[in-house]
Amino acid sequence: MKLALNQFLTPFRMILVSYVVAMFLFSILLYLPISHQEGVHLTYSEALFTSVSAVSVTGLTVVNVSETYSFTGIIFLSLAIQLGGIGIMTLGTFVWMLFGRKIVLSQRMLIMVDQNQNQFSGLVSLMRGILLVALLIELIGALILGTYFIRYFDTVGEAFYQGAFASLSAFTNAGFDITGQSLIPFANDYYVQLVVILLIFAGAIGFPVLLELKEYFSRKNTNFKFSLFTKITTTTYFIVFLIGVIGIWLLELGYYYDGLAWHQQFFNAVFNSATSRSGGLATMDISELNISTLMFISGLMIIGASPSSVGGGIRTTTLAVMFLTIRSFAFGKTDVKVFGREIHPEDQQKAFIVLSVFIIMLFSAVILIAAFESGNGIPLTAIIFETSSAFGTCGLSMGITPDLTINSQLVLMVLMFIGRVGLVAFLFSIRRKERKSHYKYPTERIIIG
Repeated sequence: MKLALNQFLTPFRMILVSYVVAMFLFSILLYLPISHQEGVHLTYSEALFTSVSAVSVTGLTVVNVSETYSFTGIIFLSLAIQLGGIGIMTLGTFVWMLFGRKIVLSQRMLIMVDQNQNQFSGLVSLMRGILLVALLIELIGALILGTYFIRYFDTVGEAFYQGAFASLSAFTNAGFDITGQSLIPFANDYYVQLVVILLIFAGAIGFPVLLELKEYFSRKNTNFKFSLFTKITTTTYFIVFLIGVIGIWLLELGYYYDGLAWHQQFFNAVFNSATSRSGGLATMDISELNISTLMFISGLMIIGASPSSVGGGIRTTTLAVMFLTIRSFAFGKTDVKVFGREIHPEDQQKAFIVLSVFIIMLFSAVILIAAFESGNGIPLTAIIFETSSAFGTCGLSMGITPDLTINSQLVLMVLMFIGRVGLVAFLFSIRRKERKSHYKYPTERIIIG
């Protein structure tokens, strides 16, 4: 019995189970009366949706967080966001080390799956580095924003309370706010926007990239070279970011940007491009953008952040490997080269599998929600946008989430969950054990395309 259970609970399934348990645990904590403000009635389904959104660091909500949850509730919400942002195994490793426990092979396998790594070496130091870097960045962000927010709030305590939560939400790309209006009160404050953008970048670029940058600037290793992962993710992330800025700016000329000063247009485009990748915070009512911009932003949310980061989506490496593979095919090459290295064929296959499954699941979710909401007058554009936001764990919303039926909200919860654990981990969790074939059939070519 125990052997059968161990065979069933593979590291990939264990990670999925861990996140499910965390989501239900925090849903119970958020459902407790001490988590609500006086006079507020909260259903369990609303608490569950908030918990799933927090642990998956998405930010979609069916209630107004600032008007619903008490200080205790906000603390529980912050813990859920922190857990989801840096990963269950990162905190788990910290607890194991705190109690002096040795990190055994089975635990290292869980860490490898949770952080999307492909080797055992250096995993414990990676977890330690992730935790320290994450907490340090969040602390710096909290101090900067908290100090600056003194001019906005009545007391120093309230200013730092708001600053700490804003820093946590921005770095983890969670998209939650306790202002009740996201970052709309700071729509013309470019200093706040710049700090938030930098925090979003830091969380979405990927923990391995941050740790390599830390090692590079420490100058301990004079022969240090950035890994191919860091080169590809960083290059792709900022190319897509620039494309996002230009695309949003051009698509909104003559629409939302009509009558705005150039600097307002510029910062709006920069902030929306940054937050669309998985940040989820907003300085405006997103529903005021035209349909073409909303579909463009949906594409940015689908691309998402980098692997081993706080963000979701198909991830930057998937996009980069796909583009490089297509380019090699167009140039008549059989191998894929970049930065003096070759991409492994298995990684090429994995990239196309991730994109294919993502599109199929996203398309299916849109159909399901459209069927559930038929007759409710919700536009298809809003459904596509909300679904892309959930699957990409972004959190930007056109405001339809609270109006959706429980069935549609359940679909969004499933998408947020899969988006957080990652499609690769999800696919491996349902994959059967690899079996060696003892015979082969004759090979025959078929027509493609």
